[in-house]
Amino acid sequence: MTLKEMIEKRAKLIKDARSLLTTAKDEKRSMTDDETTQYDKMFAEADELRQTIEREQRQREVERELSEAAEAEEERNGSAGGDGGERRDRADKLLDTLRSFLTTGQVSGEGAQEFRDLSAGVNTEGGFLVMPETFVNLLIKAMDDEVVIRKLANVIPMTQAASIGIPTLDADPEDADWTTELSTGGNDSGMGFGKRVMMPHPMAKRIKISQQLLRTAALAPETLVRQRLGYKFGITQEKSYMIGNGDKKPLGCFVASKDGIPASRDVSEDNTTTEVTAKGLISAKYSLKAGYWANSNWLFHRDTMKQIAKLTDADGQFIWRESMRDGEPDRLLGRPSRMSEFVPNTIGAGNYVGLLGDFSHYWILDSLVMQIQRLTELYAETNQVGFIGRYEGDGAPVLAEAFARVKLAAA
Repeated sequence: MTLKEMIEKRAKLIKDARSLLTTAKDEKRSMTDDETTQYDKMFAEADELRQTIEREQRQREVERELSEAAEAEEERNGSAGGDGGERRDRADKLLDTLRSFLTTGQVSGEGAQEFRDLSAGVNTEGGFLVMPETFVNLLIKAMDDEVVIRKLANVIPMTQAASIGIPTLDADPEDADWTTELSTGGNDSGMGFGKRVMMPHPMAKRIKISQQLLRTAALAPETLVRQRLGYKFGITQEKSYMIGNGDKKPLGCFVASKDGIPASRDVSEDNTTTEVTAKGLISAKYSLKAGYWANSNWLFHRDTMKQIAKLTDADGQFIWRESMRDGEPDRLLGRPSRMSEFVPNTIGAGNYVGLLGDFSHYWILDSLVMQIQRLTELYAETNQVGFIGRYEGDGAPVLAEAFARVKLAAA
Protein backbone atom coordinates (compact mmCIF):
# COMPACT_ATOMS: atom_id res chain seq x y z
CA MET A 1 0.00 0.00 0.00
CA THR A 2 1.03 3.58 -0.56
CA LEU A 3 1.42 5.88 2.43
CA LYS A 4 -1.90 7.56 1.57
CA GLU A 5 -3.65 4.18 1.39
CA MET A 6 -2.23 3.13 4.77
CA ILE A 7 -3.41 6.37 6.39
CA GLU A 8 -6.88 5.92 4.89
CA LYS A 9 -7.08 2.26 5.97
CA ARG A 10 -6.04 3.19 9.53
CA ALA A 11 -8.69 5.91 9.63
CA LYS A 12 -11.37 3.42 8.51
CA LEU A 13 -10.32 0.88 11.17
CA ILE A 14 -10.56 3.51 13.88
CA LYS A 15 -13.91 4.72 12.53
CA ASP A 16 -15.28 1.15 12.55
CA ALA A 17 -13.96 0.61 16.07
CA ARG A 18 -15.63 3.81 17.21
CA SER A 19 -18.92 2.74 15.68
CA LEU A 20 -18.91 -0.28 18.03
CA LEU A 21 -18.48 2.05 21.00
CA THR A 22 -21.16 4.43 19.72
CA THR A 23 -23.67 1.63 19.12
CA ALA A 24 -23.23 0.29 22.65
CA LYS A 25 -23.49 3.80 24.08
CA ASP A 26 -26.63 4.65 22.09
CA GLU A 27 -28.22 1.42 23.28
CA LYS A 28 -27.15 2.26 26.85
CA ARG A 29 -25.23 -0.95 27.40
CA SER A 30 -21.69 -2.26 27.65
CA MET A 31 -20.04 -3.82 24.64
CA THR A 32 -20.53 -7.55 24.25
CA ASP A 33 -17.58 -9.94 24.38
CA ASP A 34 -17.65 -10.23 20.58
CA GLU A 35 -17.69 -6.45 20.18
CA THR A 36 -14.82 -6.07 22.62
CA THR A 37 -12.80 -8.67 20.70
CA GLN A 38 -13.57 -6.88 17.43
CA TYR A 39 -12.61 -3.52 18.91
CA ASP A 40 -9.30 -4.80 20.29
CA LYS A 41 -8.47 -6.46 16.96
CA MET A 42 -9.25 -3.29 14.99
CA PHE A 43 -7.26 -1.10 17.37
CA ALA A 44 -4.28 -3.49 17.27
CA GLU A 45 -4.30 -3.48 13.45
CA ALA A 46 -4.58 0.32 13.45
CA ASP A 47 -1.60 0.53 15.80
CA GLU A 48 0.46 -1.76 13.54
CA LEU A 49 -0.40 0.50 10.62
CA ARG A 50 0.63 3.55 12.68
CA GLN A 51 4.06 2.03 13.25
CA THR A 52 4.40 1.15 9.55
CA ILE A 53 3.38 4.69 8.58
CA GLU A 54 5.92 6.19 10.99
CA ARG A 55 8.69 3.96 9.62
CA GLU A 56 7.83 4.96 6.06
CA GLN A 57 7.79 8.63 7.04
CA ARG A 58 11.20 8.29 8.74
CA GLN A 59 12.60 6.52 5.68
CA ARG A 60 11.38 9.29 3.40
CA GLU A 61 12.86 11.93 5.69
CA VAL A 62 16.25 10.19 5.78
CA GLU A 63 16.25 9.78 2.00
CA ARG A 64 15.38 13.46 1.59
CA GLU A 65 18.20 14.52 3.91
CA LEU A 66 20.70 12.26 2.15
CA SER A 67 19.64 13.66 -1.21
CA GLU A 68 20.03 17.23 0.04
CA ALA A 69 23.43 16.41 1.56
CA ALA A 70 24.59 14.83 -1.72
CA GLU A 71 23.44 17.87 -3.70
CA ALA A 72 25.19 20.21 -1.27
CA GLU A 73 28.38 18.17 -1.50
CA GLU A 74 28.22 18.27 -5.30
CA GLU A 75 27.87 22.05 -5.19
CA ARG A 76 30.85 22.37 -2.84
CA ASN A 77 32.94 20.06 -4.99
CA GLY A 78 31.97 21.95 -8.13
CA SER A 79 32.97 25.29 -6.63
CA ALA A 80 36.27 23.94 -5.34
CA GLY A 81 37.48 22.62 -8.71
CA GLY A 82 40.12 19.96 -8.32
CA ASP A 83 39.93 20.08 -4.51
CA GLY A 84 36.52 18.41 -4.67
CA GLY A 85 37.96 15.33 -6.31
CA GLU A 86 40.68 15.12 -3.69
CA ARG A 87 38.11 15.30 -0.91
CA ARG A 88 36.07 12.57 -2.52
CA ASP A 89 39.17 10.40 -2.86
CA ARG A 90 40.04 10.93 0.81
CA ALA A 91 36.47 10.14 1.91
CA ASP A 92 36.44 6.98 -0.22
CA LYS A 93 39.73 5.81 1.30
CA LEU A 94 38.48 6.37 4.86
CA LEU A 95 35.23 4.57 4.05
CA ASP A 96 37.14 1.59 2.63
CA THR A 97 39.24 1.46 5.81
CA LEU A 98 36.15 1.56 8.03
CA ARG A 99 34.56 -1.28 6.06
CA SER A 100 37.78 -3.27 6.36
CA PHE A 101 37.71 -2.87 10.14
CA LEU A 102 34.05 -3.85 10.47
CA THR A 103 34.28 -6.86 8.13
CA THR A 104 37.74 -8.25 8.90
CA GLY A 105 39.03 -6.47 11.99
CA GLN A 106 42.00 -5.18 9.99
CA VAL A 107 42.76 -1.48 9.67
CA SER A 108 44.26 -1.48 6.20
CA GLY A 109 44.17 0.43 2.94
CA GLU A 110 45.19 3.94 1.99
CA GLY A 111 43.13 5.50 4.79
CA ALA A 112 44.62 3.26 7.49
CA GLN A 113 47.10 5.77 8.90
CA GLU A 114 44.44 8.41 9.36
CA PHE A 115 42.23 5.90 11.17
CA ARG A 116 45.13 4.87 13.39
CA ASP A 117 45.61 8.49 14.33
CA LEU A 118 41.98 8.50 15.53
CA SER A 119 42.00 5.08 17.12
CA ALA A 120 42.35 3.91 20.69
CA GLY A 121 44.28 0.65 20.75
CA VAL A 122 43.44 -0.74 17.35
CA ASN A 123 44.63 -4.27 16.83
CA THR A 124 43.90 -7.11 14.46
CA GLU A 125 41.66 -9.01 16.88
CA GLY A 126 39.20 -6.29 17.83
CA GLY A 127 40.61 -3.23 19.51
CA PHE A 128 38.70 0.00 19.78
CA LEU A 129 38.22 2.35 16.86
CA VAL A 130 37.02 5.90 17.32
CA MET A 131 34.29 6.39 14.74
CA PRO A 132 34.48 9.23 12.21
CA GLU A 133 32.22 12.21 12.85
CA THR A 134 30.01 11.37 9.85
CA PHE A 135 29.32 7.88 11.24
CA VAL A 136 28.55 9.30 14.69
CA ASN A 137 26.19 11.95 13.31
CA LEU A 138 24.29 9.33 11.34
CA LEU A 139 24.11 7.12 14.44
CA ILE A 140 22.70 10.02 16.46
CA LYS A 141 20.16 10.56 13.68
CA ALA A 142 19.19 6.88 13.90
CA MET A 143 18.69 7.26 17.67
CA ASP A 144 16.54 10.34 17.05
CA ASP A 145 14.30 8.17 14.87
CA GLU A 146 14.02 5.42 17.51
CA VAL A 147 13.45 7.51 20.65
CA VAL A 148 10.26 9.54 21.08
CA ILE A 149 11.68 12.02 23.59
CA ARG A 150 14.82 12.70 21.51
CA LYS A 151 12.57 13.95 18.69
CA LEU A 152 10.99 16.52 21.01
CA ALA A 153 13.77 17.34 23.49
CA ASN A 154 16.47 20.00 23.45
CA VAL A 155 19.49 17.93 22.35
CA ILE A 156 22.85 19.56 23.15
CA PRO A 157 26.07 18.17 21.60
CA MET A 158 28.79 18.40 24.26
CA THR A 159 32.30 18.00 22.87
CA GLN A 160 34.47 19.80 25.44
CA ALA A 161 32.99 20.44 28.88
CA ALA A 162 33.02 17.52 31.30
CA SER A 163 29.70 18.65 32.78
CA ILE A 164 27.15 21.41 32.48
CA GLY A 165 25.43 23.23 35.31
CA ILE A 166 21.79 24.15 34.74
CA PRO A 167 20.63 27.06 36.93
CA THR A 168 17.19 26.51 38.41
CA LEU A 169 14.79 28.83 40.20
CA ASP A 170 14.03 26.95 43.40
CA ALA A 171 11.82 29.64 44.94
CA ASP A 172 9.96 32.56 43.36
CA PRO A 173 9.93 36.06 44.85
CA GLU A 174 6.64 37.51 46.06
CA ASP A 175 4.52 39.67 43.75
CA ALA A 176 5.65 43.22 43.04
CA ASP A 177 4.43 46.10 45.27
CA TRP A 178 2.32 49.00 44.14
CA THR A 179 4.32 52.02 45.27
CA THR A 180 5.21 55.64 44.54
CA GLU A 181 7.58 57.08 41.94
CA LEU A 182 10.52 57.37 44.32
CA SER A 183 9.98 54.18 46.31
CA THR A 184 11.50 50.79 45.41
CA GLY A 185 9.05 48.48 47.17
CA GLY A 186 9.71 46.01 49.94
CA ASN A 187 12.86 43.86 50.14
CA ASP A 188 12.20 40.24 49.16
CA SER A 189 14.61 37.51 50.21
CA GLY A 190 12.41 34.61 49.17
CA MET A 191 13.92 34.00 45.72
CA GLY A 192 16.39 31.11 45.65
CA PHE A 193 18.54 29.57 42.95
CA GLY A 194 19.88 26.04 42.65
CA LYS A 195 21.90 24.15 40.08
CA ARG A 196 21.54 20.73 38.51
CA VAL A 197 24.72 19.22 37.13
CA MET A 198 24.53 17.09 34.00
CA MET A 199 27.48 15.12 32.70
CA PRO A 200 28.10 12.40 30.12
CA HIS A 201 27.54 8.95 31.61
CA PRO A 202 29.04 6.02 29.69
CA MET A 203 26.73 3.50 28.07
CA ALA A 204 27.65 0.37 26.11
CA LYS A 205 25.65 -2.01 23.95
CA ARG A 206 26.63 -5.25 22.26
CA ILE A 207 25.24 -6.58 18.98
CA LYS A 208 26.05 -9.78 17.08
CA ILE A 209 26.05 -10.13 13.30
CA SER A 210 26.81 -13.28 11.32
CA GLN A 211 30.04 -13.39 9.32
CA GLN A 212 28.09 -14.31 6.21
CA LEU A 213 25.72 -11.35 6.58
CA LEU A 214 28.64 -8.95 6.96
CA ARG A 215 30.19 -10.29 3.77
CA THR A 216 27.11 -10.64 1.58
CA ALA A 217 24.41 -8.24 2.84
CA ALA A 218 22.98 -5.75 0.37
CA LEU A 219 23.58 -3.12 3.04
CA ALA A 220 27.16 -1.94 3.50
CA PRO A 221 28.63 -3.22 6.80
CA GLU A 222 28.87 0.27 8.28
CA THR A 223 25.16 0.83 7.56
CA LEU A 224 24.23 -2.51 9.09
CA VAL A 225 26.26 -1.86 12.25
CA ARG A 226 24.98 1.70 12.54
CA GLN A 227 21.33 0.67 12.21
CA ARG A 228 21.58 -2.06 14.83
CA LEU A 229 23.54 0.11 17.29
CA GLY A 230 21.16 3.00 16.70
CA TYR A 231 18.23 0.74 17.62
CA LYS A 232 19.94 -0.71 20.69
CA PHE A 233 21.20 2.63 21.97
CA GLY A 234 17.78 4.09 21.27
CA ILE A 235 15.97 1.52 23.40
CA THR A 236 18.38 2.00 26.31
CA GLN A 237 18.05 5.77 26.13
CA GLU A 238 14.28 5.69 25.81
CA LYS A 239 13.96 3.62 28.99
CA SER A 240 16.19 6.04 30.90
CA TYR A 241 14.43 9.15 29.59
CA MET A 242 11.20 7.59 30.87
CA ILE A 243 12.09 5.83 34.13
CA GLY A 244 15.82 6.44 34.78
CA ASN A 245 16.67 7.33 38.38
CA GLY A 246 19.43 9.81 37.48
CA ASP A 247 22.17 7.71 39.13
CA LYS A 248 24.87 7.39 36.43
CA LYS A 249 22.09 7.57 33.86
CA PRO A 250 19.51 10.13 32.70
CA LEU A 251 16.70 11.22 35.01
CA GLY A 252 13.36 10.05 33.68
CA CYS A 253 10.09 11.92 33.27
CA PHE A 254 8.21 9.30 35.31
CA VAL A 255 10.44 9.53 38.38
CA ALA A 256 9.34 11.99 41.04
CA SER A 257 12.40 14.07 41.89
CA LYS A 258 13.19 17.60 43.00
CA ASP A 259 15.95 17.55 40.37
CA GLY A 260 13.44 16.83 37.60
CA ILE A 261 9.66 16.63 37.85
CA PRO A 262 8.54 16.59 41.51
CA ALA A 263 5.40 14.91 42.85
CA SER A 264 3.71 18.32 42.96
CA ARG A 265 3.32 18.03 39.16
CA ASP A 266 1.31 14.78 39.45
CA VAL A 267 -2.37 15.01 38.46
CA SER A 268 -4.74 12.27 39.62
CA GLU A 269 -7.84 14.44 39.97
CA ASP A 270 -10.97 12.78 38.48
CA ASN A 271 -9.12 9.55 37.59
CA THR A 272 -10.06 6.28 39.29
CA THR A 273 -7.69 3.68 40.71
CA THR A 274 -8.00 1.62 37.52
CA GLU A 275 -8.87 4.07 34.72
CA VAL A 276 -7.83 7.34 33.16
CA THR A 277 -10.95 9.44 32.57
CA ALA A 278 -11.75 12.25 30.15
CA LYS A 279 -12.19 14.59 33.09
CA GLY A 280 -8.84 13.46 34.49
CA LEU A 281 -7.08 14.29 31.21
CA ILE A 282 -8.78 17.67 31.11
CA SER A 283 -7.55 18.29 34.67
CA ALA A 284 -4.01 17.38 33.56
CA LYS A 285 -4.16 19.73 30.57
CA TYR A 286 -5.36 22.65 32.65
CA SER A 287 -2.74 22.05 35.33
CA LEU A 288 -0.23 23.14 32.67
CA LYS A 289 0.12 26.87 32.12
CA ALA A 290 -1.34 27.94 28.78
CA GLY A 291 2.06 29.25 27.68
CA TYR A 292 3.31 25.65 27.38
CA TRP A 293 0.33 24.32 25.42
CA ALA A 294 1.53 25.37 21.97
CA ASN A 295 4.61 23.13 22.21
CA SER A 296 3.17 20.36 24.39
CA ASN A 297 2.70 16.66 23.57
CA TRP A 298 0.88 13.83 25.32
CA LEU A 299 2.87 10.65 25.93
CA PHE A 300 1.33 7.25 26.76
CA HIS A 301 1.86 3.54 26.35
CA ARG A 302 -0.31 1.99 23.61
CA ASP A 303 -2.25 -0.02 26.21
CA THR A 304 -3.31 3.19 27.94
CA MET A 305 -3.97 4.90 24.62
CA LYS A 306 -6.34 2.09 23.66
CA GLN A 307 -8.34 2.90 26.76
CA ILE A 308 -8.20 6.66 26.10
CA ALA A 309 -9.41 6.19 22.51
CA LYS A 310 -12.79 5.09 23.95
CA LEU A 311 -13.29 8.22 26.06
CA THR A 312 -15.85 10.90 25.24
CA ASP A 313 -16.46 14.38 26.62
CA ALA A 314 -19.65 15.72 28.20
CA ASP A 315 -21.15 16.20 24.71
CA GLY A 316 -20.47 12.61 23.70
CA GLN A 317 -17.57 13.57 21.37
CA PHE A 318 -14.44 11.42 21.35
CA ILE A 319 -11.53 13.35 22.86
CA TRP A 320 -8.92 11.44 20.77
CA ARG A 321 -8.66 11.94 17.02
CA GLU A 322 -6.54 9.93 14.59
CA SER A 323 -4.25 11.75 12.18
CA MET A 324 -5.38 12.02 8.58
CA ARG A 325 -2.28 13.81 7.29
CA ASP A 326 1.15 12.51 6.39
CA GLY A 327 3.66 13.33 9.12
CA GLU A 328 1.16 14.53 11.71
CA PRO A 329 0.58 12.64 15.00
CA ASP A 330 -2.83 11.76 16.42
CA ARG A 331 -4.35 14.37 18.72
CA LEU A 332 -5.83 14.29 22.20
CA LEU A 333 -7.75 17.29 23.55
CA GLY A 334 -6.24 19.37 20.77
CA ARG A 335 -2.60 18.42 21.39
CA PRO A 336 -0.41 15.81 19.62
CA SER A 337 -0.42 12.39 21.28
CA ARG A 338 2.55 10.03 21.01
CA MET A 339 3.22 6.49 22.19
CA SER A 340 6.23 4.71 23.61
CA GLU A 341 6.58 1.11 24.73
CA PHE A 342 8.50 2.33 27.80
CA VAL A 343 5.92 4.64 29.33
CA PRO A 344 4.65 2.95 32.53
CA ASN A 345 1.47 0.97 31.81
CA THR A 346 0.82 -0.96 35.03
CA ILE A 347 -2.77 -0.16 35.90
CA GLY A 348 -3.02 0.22 39.65
CA ALA A 349 -3.80 2.74 42.37
CA GLY A 350 -1.32 5.61 42.49
CA ASN A 351 0.64 4.57 39.38
CA TYR A 352 1.89 6.88 36.63
CA VAL A 353 0.35 6.23 33.22
CA GLY A 354 1.11 9.27 31.05
CA LEU A 355 2.38 12.79 30.67
CA LEU A 356 1.61 16.11 29.01
CA GLY A 357 4.61 18.34 28.59
CA ASP A 358 6.69 20.78 26.61
CA PHE A 359 9.62 18.49 25.95
CA SER A 360 11.90 21.31 24.84
CA HIS A 361 12.43 21.57 28.59
CA TYR A 362 13.84 18.05 28.67
CA TRP A 363 17.56 18.46 27.94
CA ILE A 364 19.71 15.72 26.45
CA LEU A 365 23.49 15.99 26.39
CA ASP A 366 25.33 14.02 23.71
CA SER A 367 29.03 13.30 23.80
CA LEU A 368 29.99 12.73 20.18
CA VAL A 369 33.07 10.65 20.98
CA MET A 370 32.07 7.10 20.15
CA GLN A 371 34.06 3.90 20.01
CA ILE A 372 33.29 0.51 18.55
CA GLN A 373 35.06 -2.68 19.58
CA ARG A 374 35.06 -5.72 17.33
CA LEU A 375 34.85 -9.18 18.95
CA THR A 376 35.80 -12.11 16.74
CA GLU A 377 36.93 -15.08 18.82
CA LEU A 378 34.15 -14.84 21.43
CA TYR A 379 31.44 -15.82 18.92
CA ALA A 380 33.53 -17.96 16.56
CA GLU A 381 31.52 -21.13 17.30
CA THR A 382 28.34 -19.52 15.98
CA ASN A 383 30.12 -17.84 13.05
CA GLN A 384 29.23 -14.38 14.37
CA VAL A 385 31.07 -11.15 15.03
CA GLY A 386 30.26 -9.05 18.08
CA PHE A 387 30.37 -5.28 18.11
CA ILE A 388 30.37 -3.24 21.31
CA GLY A 389 29.42 0.38 20.87
CA ARG A 390 30.16 2.94 23.55
CA TYR A 391 28.33 6.23 23.98
CA GLU A 392 28.28 8.93 26.64
CA GLY A 393 25.38 11.21 27.44
CA ASP A 394 22.85 12.42 29.99
CA GLY A 395 19.33 13.79 30.15
CA ALA A 396 16.88 15.37 32.59
CA PRO A 397 13.79 17.57 32.78
CA VAL A 398 15.00 21.09 33.59
CA LEU A 399 11.71 22.94 34.18
CA ALA A 400 9.13 21.12 36.28
CA GLU A 401 6.20 23.43 35.53
CA ALA A 402 6.42 22.54 31.82
CA PHE A 403 5.13 19.02 32.60
CA ALA A 404 1.94 17.51 34.01
CA ARG A 405 2.19 13.83 34.94
CA VAL A 406 -0.99 11.73 34.68
CA LYS A 407 -1.52 9.51 37.70
CA LEU A 408 -4.24 7.10 38.76
CA ALA A 409 -6.07 7.84 42.00
CA ALA A 410 -4.70 6.48 45.25
CA ALA A 411 -6.52 3.60 46.92
